[in-house]
Amino acid sequence: MEYIKVTKENLEKEHICCAISNDNDVQVASKKAWLKDRFDDGLVFLKSTERGKCFIEYIPAENAWNPIDAPGYIYIDCLWVSGSFKGHGYSNDLLAECVRDSKAKGKKGLCILSSAKKKPFLADPKYLKYKGFEVADEASNGIQLWYLPFEKSAPKPAFKALAKAPAISEPGYVLYYTDQCPFNAKYVPIVEQTAKDNGIPFKAIRLKTKEEARNVPTPVTTYALFRNGEYLTNEQMNDSKFLKIAGK
Repeated sequence: MEYIKVTKENLEKEHICCAISNDNDVQVASKKAWLKDRFDDGLVFLKSTERGKCFIEYIPAENAWNPIDAPGYIYIDCLWVSGSFKGHGYSNDLLAECVRDSKAKGKKGLCILSSAKKKPFLADPKYLKYKGFEVADEASNGIQLWYLPFEKSAPKPAFKALAKAPAISEPGYVLYYTDQCPFNAKYVPIVEQTAKDNGIPFKAIRLKTKEEARNVPTPVTTYALFRNGEYLTNEQMNDSKFLKIAGK
């Protein structure tokens, strides 16, 4: 397998893997706009040269769009290998390059979001354990921060206090999300309209800056849905799935 690093210079002509669609699709446009502004923060997007979901995206933890304290670490936004790419060791390839690059940059280790049991859109805990990761911290909703230190003396990364017990005061459905996940550009407006059509209280809060994302009461910021103040899910959904959880 051959890999290519997406940069400012080649961003417009490269396929971005997780949003398989034409280049004019709103999902592609929103993700590329988000990526373009992150490269100056040290973000790396490494992907297969073949079209499909086979990539890793990571960034210095100080610039991660999540409420974590992990100075000197690299935060992995996403490691995704699926479809026909699974079972060929490509995840190992991508993670190995992330480790090599991070060590070359003098980093203390890697960290990534997961959970005790596999959750949609989060790293597989079984795979992380197999690769030597350990749990560094855990929020009350079961979201865990895993880490792979390069030296035993490296301090553990942790969630910021406001993310340890995800809860808000607003009633109804409240969604925090970012443009890091391209699916949001398509499906958040659909859910907003569905909620409006069915008289369901719903508020979507798009996090537009790193500072906003690092100061919300949830470890997951790409998509965090609350219901009457309680954290509900990080799983992106379409209109039918939303109506189902809303009891409609």
